[in-house]
Amino acid sequence: MRYAQGGGLTAERQPFRERIRLQAAELLAVGHGNAAVAKELRVSVRSVQRWRRTWEEGGEHALASQGPVSRPKLSEALFAVLERDLAEGPAAHGWPDQTWTLSRISTLIGRRFHKGMTLSAIAQMLHRQRFSHQVPARRAVERGEDAVSGWVKETWPQGKHRGGARGLGLLRGRGRLLDDAAHPRGPGPGEGARPVIRVRGRAQRRFSIAALACYEQGERARLIYRPKRHVDHKRGGRRSFTWTDDRDLLITAHQRLGAPMELVWDNLNVNKDARLREFIDSHAWITCHFLPAYAPDLNPVEGIWSLLRRSSQANTVFINPDHLMRTLRQGLRQIPYRSKLIDGCLTGTGLTLTTSHQQSQ
Repeated sequence: MRYAQGGGLTAERQPFRERIRLQAAELLAVGHGNAAVAKELRVSVRSVQRWRRTWEEGGEHALASQGPVSRPKLSEALFAVLERDLAEGPAAHGWPDQTWTLSRISTLIGRRFHKGMTLSAIAQMLHRQRFSHQVPARRAVERGEDAVSGWVKETWPQGKHRGGARGLGLLRGRGRLLDDAAHPRGPGPGEGARPVIRVRGRAQRRFSIAALACYEQGERARLIYRPKRHVDHKRGGRRSFTWTDDRDLLITAHQRLGAPMELVWDNLNVNKDARLREFIDSHAWITCHFLPAYAPDLNPVEGIWSLLRRSSQANTVFINPDHLMRTLRQGLRQIPYRSKLIDGCLTGTGLTLTTSHQQSQ
């Protein structure tokens, strides 16, 4: 396009946009169509349609500039004050969480400057100042940052060294696929910034899926999974995988991959069951490592759940649990055919399969 969103809101750009409108009037006068004029002047067809109506009603004079636009309600100095208030976070101004929304910013402007602004005007103002909408990242308050950084530097490279040419790094995740609340959206503190919301690391499930994202240097990434529907817990059923389910999944993975496995998974209590640990210790083809507590960002399988929510589950109203399970299976079946998606999930964690020359020594 000739000019970006908001390109005509400054006094410097008004003469330029006026010349564009007058050029459009000249082309329309000689019989050019709306699409041809839009292509010639590199503007949208809807703009040309609007200019045509104005030109037909009042001629070229109607396309002339109507004078400077109204001054913004917040000057540069006041917006600098607002920017500092936004950087402090909503909690510092009395809200219960750290998510900025347009309505909250409107309230803050009223309290701070005694001015009223519509939500659309606030959105345009933030856009001109290079603010953007961001999805908050939820992070458990129980998480230990030192433990996470230590695991990445020490434990993860050890698993890669032992794997050798046939080594496989298997990372496991468990997805909560019902009762997933939509992440609140709101303007972030600046371009590219992503707010973090501290939440409790708890979840309740009706469906679980245990999955192994399998990686080996130079080989195609693979996904091995097993969904399970849980019995109603009020009738005494367990709402998670048992140690035998995990054992069977590991055996299936070993049979399909046909190679020794470096297994990296989360700290779920069933994973640390003594019977499962005994099974792992008694088989030389598997070596087990645990992720740091409350560190889902190191688990590429979390990216698999994100892919499912954005593809097969997007804009879908599930009629019953069977409908949900069929949709999940269909979505999971598509992912292994696109190994680059699985590779991208590992890239999103910041972990790599390659080691530097200094590390190998």
